[in-house]
Formats: sequence, structure tokens, C-alpha cells
Amino acid sequence: MLLTDYFRSTPDLTWDIALSCGVTHGTIRLPEDDAFDVTSAAHLHTVCERFRERGITPIIVEPLPNELHDHIKAGDAMRDECIEKFIILMKNLAAEGIHTVCFNFMAHYGWTRTAKNLPERGGASVTGFDLAEFLPDETVLTHDQMWKNYEYFVKAAVPYAEQYGVKLALHPDDPPLANLGGVARIFTSLDAIKRGISVVDSPNLGVTFCQACYRLMGERLEDAIPALRDKIFFIHFRNVCGDKTCFRETFHDNGEIDMAAAMRLYMENGVDVPIRVDHVPTMPWEQSDVAGYDAIGRLFAIGYLKGIIEGATYGNP
Repeated sequence: MLLTDYFRSTPDLTWDIALSCGVTHGTIRLPEDDAFDVTSAAHLHTVCERFRERGITPIIVEPLPNELHDHIKAGDAMRDECIEKFIILMKNLAAEGIHTVCFNFMAHYGWTRTAKNLPERGGASVTGFDLAEFLPDETVLTHDQMWKNYEYFVKAAVPYAEQYGVKLALHPDDPPLANLGGVARIFTSLDAIKRGISVVDSPNLGVTFCQACYRLMGERLEDAIPALRDKIFFIHFRNVCGDKTCFRETFHDNGEIDMAAAMRLYMENGVDVPIRVDHVPTMPWEQSDVAGYDAIGRLFAIGYLKGIIEGATYGNP
């Protein structure tokens, strides 16, 4: 496994903490301000050099920039222009040594939580979701529309992903509900994921295996990991309690997933890919910046993940 962590595009405390914990490879979020041109090789190079100068090698972009992806998922009038820009971006990413893009197909709402400060161990707080508390707007997209939009995108993008050596890693819907406020969600089961990555038969189309999402789907990791083993490009190592209609996130060692067993499953199935801790609690004395992505909780999470990896590989060549 290659340990990575999630970084915003300008230095902050998460950079310092990850480096202090021994993380040297970055899953990076590209800038989202008007000054950044997503098609500019020079702009991308500047961002990548910022990481390299701090000792972080960028290897994954997550997410596909929303300025493009929102139109692609909705299938609106700007879709084709945005796909063309993404193709240019893939070429530029490959030139920078970045060969994986984590993308999702959650239209309109993205990953969704109804609470950001649920109590966790020792006074820490976590995010959670309760369908009964979700307040939708009037946007409507059907399952048929969403599948057509997804198929249109991957059929257009994957040939260029192959040409440039970029892997497209599909993240499941979070939460994995069939419908969220009138907007259909299509990647809510293992079978749906299999269908999605079979639209185009390509070694460059696979998955980001967010294990907590599969747990919330009701899938067994003992089934899902072997089924997708050759298509897992990236892992989100996260834990949860509850089900897809009502759940909360947890410390990595305090949820319903047996994390050590999950790591053994990856290794037994030959899954040796970049991995990151994903969401973490906000610590009791921490001022929350972005719930799930606050800095101090990463100290425990990264250390825990390193220990799980080392424990699973101890004594093995």
C-alpha cells in the first residue's frame, strides 16, 4: 500500500501534520478560484511544484474539479465543453506524473451530511446523516438520465485516459441511497458499480474503494473486495456506524468495520494501491474548518492506518 493523504492546494496545517506523520505522497484538490485555469499546463505545474517543494509528491487528483464535473453529471448545455476541458486536464496531469483521478457521479448534492458535530469518543465530534432531517430542493434527475449522463461521459473520456495513461477511479454514492431529494443516485450497490465500470471495457476505468460506503450499501467487504480486486485503483479507509438512512462517522477504531480484517482482505486479494484515511473526527479543542477534513484528527487516523498496514505486512516479504 502507498500511504497518501488529502491536501488542499495551498499549504495549511494538514500539510505539516501529514509530513510529520511520514506521508510523502499527495491526493490533491485543485484550486477552485477564478485565477486557476483548469486547462493550463502552467497553472497545474505551479500547483504541483508547490507540493514538491514541501516534500509531497502529488499522485492523485480528487475530485474531478466541480467547475467541470457538475455540468458533466447534470448533462447540461456545458457538458461537452467541460469534457473537452477534462481531456486537456488529463494530458496535463500525466505530464506532471499524476495518473489517477478520483471522480464520483453524485449530481447536484455531492457527498451529503445532515450533521457536522455529532458526539464521538472523548468529546470529539463527527459528521453524520439522517434521511429524516434532509431538506431537499426542487431539482429532479431520474435514474435513466443519470445512467445516460454517466455513459456519455465515460465513453468520451476513457479513450483519452488510455492515451495519456490516466486511471479514472469511480467513487460510490455517499450516502448510497437510490434517490436523494428528487435526484437519482446510481452507484449504490456492488452490482451498480460493476455495471458502471463495464460501460467501457478498459484497464483505465476502475474504482475508488470507499469501504464505508460499501458497508452502508449493505455489501460485505468479504464479497466486494474480491469482486473488484483488479479494478481497485485507490482506497478510502474509513469507518462508520449505522445504515444508509441514518449513520455517523467514527474514529477509525470505533466503528462497525473490522479495519484490520479489511486490510488483510486487500492484501490477500493483491490490492496494492494508494490509500488515504478519508474523513476524521474534529478533536474537542479544535476549531473546525471543514468537517471531516480537520487537521488534528488526522494525527490519530494516519498513525492508525500506518499501524494497520505494518501489522498486516509483518513477517511477509
